[in-house]
Amino acid sequence: MFVLSASGRNLNFPPVEQADADGLLAVGGDLRPERLLEAYRHGIFPWYNEDQPILWWSPDPRAVLFPSKLHVPRSLERTMRRGLFTVTLDRCFREVMTRCAGPRPQYPNGGTWITPAMIEAYGTLHELGYAHSVETWVGTDLVGGLYGLALGTAFFAESMFTQVDDASKTALVALVRQLQVWEFSIIDCQQASPHVRRFGAEEIPRREFMACLSEATGRSNRYGRWAFDTVPAIQSGI
Repeated sequence: MFVLSASGRNLNFPPVEQADADGLLAVGGDLRPERLLEAYRHGIFPWYNEDQPILWWSPDPRAVLFPSKLHVPRSLERTMRRGLFTVTLDRCFREVMTRCAGPRPQYPNGGTWITPAMIEAYGTLHELGYAHSVETWVGTDLVGGLYGLALGTAFFAESMFTQVDDASKTALVALVRQLQVWEFSIIDCQQASPHVRRFGAEEIPRREFMACLSEATGRSNRYGRWAFDTVPAIQSGI
């Protein structure tokens, strides 16, 4: 197992082909912005519990959603057209992360991998213009959302939460439709689940993912605070 140092300037990771069968590539290191960005550029992400050292992963196959292949279930489309929700970008990043870290039906003990150190690290990436949040509101109440980070035309989806049916799904659809407009080429979902498959996510070999990622991260970054180019239809009920 490759062990990373938490000190010094060497931020290099081993080749992703050296990951084990579960996708675990390295252990240790730190969550400074430079290391996180280096990891994501090379198809690597941290995922660990609070009582563990930092674990770095690059699974094979990789779950991805190509924005052009977005599928919106009819029931969700009907919900969105009712105009129940308002959706925003980058309104309250740290609050979204904190909600994602809290107990949810699938994680009754909380999203334990979203540690205080992770919230601080990704909060810094947000301040630097790399990490972004999508918020779903009912009136002034935050009821759902998701967060991730962007490099070039790749978006790396990290986690989502919902407190009202379809709130996080609505956030996801609004985000993907905006990324289509901005000509993003790939959304990294990391690992497949029935939830992301419903929206068109698929598994591809890691070597194919790395080729797509290399092309995407070679394009210009969209830094800074994001906002929708136009008001999403789900906000006006049309």
